[in-house]
Amino acid sequence: MKPLDAFTKEDWKICHWRGTEETFHHLATSLEKTQSQKVVKPIHWYVACRLVLEGGFLPHEITPHPPFRAEKKGTRWLLSHDQSAASGSEATVLGGLKTKDVDVVVEKPGIGPVIAISCKSTGNAFRNLTNRMEEAVGECTNLHMTYAALVIGYFSVFRAHRRGSDPGLQDNDVALEQDGTPVDGIIRYHQAFCQLEGRMDLRDTISKYEAVALSLLETSGPKIGGLLDSFPHETSPLRVERFFDTIYKRYDERFVFAAPIFATRNVTPRVEWDEASPIFDRDLLAEHEEVPELDYEPRIKFGNK
Repeated sequence: MKPLDAFTKEDWKICHWRGTEETFHHLATSLEKTQSQKVVKPIHWYVACRLVLEGGFLPHEITPHPPFRAEKKGTRWLLSHDQSAASGSEATVLGGLKTKDVDVVVEKPGIGPVIAISCKSTGNAFRNLTNRMEEAVGECTNLHMTYAALVIGYFSVFRAHRRGSDPGLQDNDVALEQDGTPVDGIIRYHQAFCQLEGRMDLRDTISKYEAVALSLLETSGPKIGGLLDSFPHETSPLRVERFFDTIYKRYDERFVFAAPIFATRNVTPRVEWDEASPIFDRDLLAEHEEVPELDYEPRIKFGNK
């Protein structure tokens, strides 16, 4: 598997299948600015691929199109890896105030966008996050004004520089004290987004996200590229472990359980991938070096005949 650091200009134009470890390690160690496409694109790819493998959404329903193909044989759904199927585009979603290019979108035929996930990376100026918060509120409100049922997620990843880890590090770019305690700016950011997540019902305020994740990446030491486990606290609603489960739960509530006509027509239910799918034949894929390590369970249906 070609490492992200070795990607060509053409490689960066389309979605690739990469795992959590490589994606986050690349973000933590990249010399590019966090706003660079070479930093944020792998996060988009990671989210898009996970929505297929774990979420059970069909590849062609997702923008950017992940490098997968789905084929239905009888009642069985087979999933295979196909890099030629991938795209790198973003979906344009109609908002109440303006159209918005959204990083990862799931659309269902006859319904429109059902999931929209905004991916953000931050590497410095941690004490000046007010603008990011205001921007996030505006994006969410704008989309919910047009699509009240749209499940919107905010996937935020920080390079968590520790004080003293780099002699050239500016004070404003420090995310963690030497003992791992987050600086005040990070704590305020967490508190603010705890108030902006958790939209459960269509009648809830449209300025809240259905799910928000905040991840801090170690940028130095033996755990470089790994998630800081001590923050957010294990009880925080912003823990990344809760993010995707919440997205799936809100989607099912609104577009499966509350939409019987579409559900009975097999438009909205999330599929289960057959255990015999080529994507799960690790020996076959390993020959082509196409298998990243996954830290989540694919949505597999066992026992199909």
